[in-house]
Amino acid sequence: MCWVCLKKKYTLVISEKPDVASRIAMALDDDGKAVREVMCGVPFFVARNGGKDVVVVSALGHLYAVAGVKEGKGGGWSYPVFEYHWVPRWVVERKASWARVWLEMLSKLAVDAEEFVDACDFDIEGSVIGYLVLRYACGGMDRVARRMKFSTLTREELRDSFESLLPSLDFALVESGLARHEVDWLYGINLSRALTLAVKDSCGLYTVLSSGRVQGPTLRFISARERSIRIFVPTPFWCVRVKICVEGCVFDLEFDGGLIGTVFEAERIVKSCSVSEGHVVRIESEEFWHSAPVPFDSGLLQSEAYRLFRYTPMRTIKIAQQLYVKALISYPRTSSQKLPSAIGYRAILVKLGKSLLYKKLVQKLLAQSVLKPKEGVKFDSAHPAIYPTGNLPEKVLDVSEKNIYDLIVKRFFAVFGESALKQRVKVIVDINQNLFSMAGYRTLKEGWLEFYKPYVCSNDVLLPLFFEGQKVVVKKAVLKEKFTNPPARYNPSSLLKKMEKEGIGTKATRATTIQMLYDRKYVDGIQNIGVTDLGFEVTEILKSYCPSVVSSEMTKKLEEKMEQIQLHQETRQKVIKETVENLRQVMLSFKEKQLEIGASLGQKVRRSRLEEQTVGICLKCHSGKLVIMRSKKSGKRFVGCSNYFFEKCSASFPLPQKGVIRPLVTLCKFCGHPVVKVVINSKRSWRLCLNTKCPIKNGGKRNEMQNLQ
Repeated sequence: MCWVCLKKKYTLVISEKPDVASRIAMALDDDGKAVREVMCGVPFFVARNGGKDVVVVSALGHLYAVAGVKEGKGGGWSYPVFEYHWVPRWVVERKASWARVWLEMLSKLAVDAEEFVDACDFDIEGSVIGYLVLRYACGGMDRVARRMKFSTLTREELRDSFESLLPSLDFALVESGLARHEVDWLYGINLSRALTLAVKDSCGLYTVLSSGRVQGPTLRFISARERSIRIFVPTPFWCVRVKICVEGCVFDLEFDGGLIGTVFEAERIVKSCSVSEGHVVRIESEEFWHSAPVPFDSGLLQSEAYRLFRYTPMRTIKIAQQLYVKALISYPRTSSQKLPSAIGYRAILVKLGKSLLYKKLVQKLLAQSVLKPKEGVKFDSAHPAIYPTGNLPEKVLDVSEKNIYDLIVKRFFAVFGESALKQRVKVIVDINQNLFSMAGYRTLKEGWLEFYKPYVCSNDVLLPLFFEGQKVVVKKAVLKEKFTNPPARYNPSSLLKKMEKEGIGTKATRATTIQMLYDRKYVDGIQNIGVTDLGFEVTEILKSYCPSVVSSEMTKKLEEKMEQIQLHQETRQKVIKETVENLRQVMLSFKEKQLEIGASLGQKVRRSRLEEQTVGICLKCHSGKLVIMRSKKSGKRFVGCSNYFFEKCSASFPLPQKGVIRPLVTLCKFCGHPVVKVVINSKRSWRLCLNTKCPIKNGGKRNEMQNLQ
């Protein structure tokens, strides 16, 4: 008989995800052997804690969503939309039918529960998830539920958290989270429908376009940077370098007078340096301290992971979440740069020291009389900065997990290190009354640098011992013309920093916002983020007709109001009312120009669709484009020349009928034909040369495809 059918009374603990539920149950069970049960495909865990039964079940992320009052009832799209309510996720999402069974199971488990505990992540999102489940699926138990607060999934912290439950939910945090979701929904649904319907009604094209409270300003940042790059006019300047020989060693020196603005001045300097020797006129030496880094918050971890491993922010936070679930690190979605002593610095180091990888470093840290971390200014009341729990991996980590775990461990070590002492030496040489210089760096005291290797290097450049008046042999002088560079494009790391600086988005949503820009085809490029024509057009239209929705100032003010809700200085109802009033005027103004806006957007949508389907230039006629098409007779897709419609070219190539076809900018290195990427799923993809007679192919079989995994 199923355990729940015995009608026992128990404490119902609701976590955010199944793997976290398993961790909590095993920790709470006195013997560490909680029983896993499954009903209707929904797993839950039964533990015995102090002689009482505890049932731990997962909410599986967001099970409820904001929807218009007519959503799911066959009503057509329209805007503006200001009436909404919270509904089960399956009501508004076709692919979320699983949520219905999950919610039914949660309701069944709630019937015989005598106590309720919210164990979802202690942040805004987790608080909203737990509250909605308790209120709707559990029949209003949000009023009596107690709260677990923890930052790691270690057995010790979970048991301590359960033994010292908070008496109620943090309703101020819940109100702030609900307001954020509702405001984002109001902006997102209205702007997205306005853009989409404008194109549909004007041009008859249907494509989902979107914008939002955070998405709009973020796209504007990228568009503004791209525009400044495109209009940038390079300015020439000249550099003069000389090669000198000292005691048989050759060194390069740069002109010490700054940039040279004219070629005539540069040539004069080169000519005057056509002498046999110069002399050292001055040696400048300075020592400076390089302080230890601060602990990781979410943004710093994402930036550092991009710098070192080129992981996107979304990928980094997913990897960190996996490490958190494995109880290897603390909660990764935090804005704190503080490490409270309560986490037990020495205890964590002792446990990490059991690994041969970290043993020597740990011994050096433990030898310090006082362990005091270097901390940043940011504080998060919900969670401390990211730190390793001290637990060592129970199973072998994959490469990406190993990289992020080691980075977090080494950062934790580094914050306890002493400042590094460095020396900078600058040698200035006079060559016929022209000053040239070179600089060297030396690490005098390694300090924290030792603990953060290999993620930081000393970059020492050692110079020989020079003295004032020393003669040097001049080998030659070299003149080189250079040009000023345009501003650099944003990369995922610098864009995150810009969003954080401008105060838009949160630590949990910024990476998702950036990913949405890619999904909507507004931006392209990974390491250098560029804006597509469609992205430019959406930005320009919103700037012209809805300037407030792409204003970072507006978004920043809303973020501040949501923080004020947490501090009981503002109310959710007032924030929503102000949002509706502002949006009403914006949408009415947009609607008056809808056809005009749609016509302009439609052109960019057509071009964007053509670019998505264009594989390359036709190698047969050299004037047409190879485009992904579908046969009207068979419905099968293939690649054909655009000149086919003008009866000028008949070039065509077969394509696999399964998976997504993505054109690539590269050509086959064996035959020079265009190459496409075939994506079956997230784990299976490959490159395919269109040429069926490509030398790399074996009888036309597909085993010649180059696996990309």
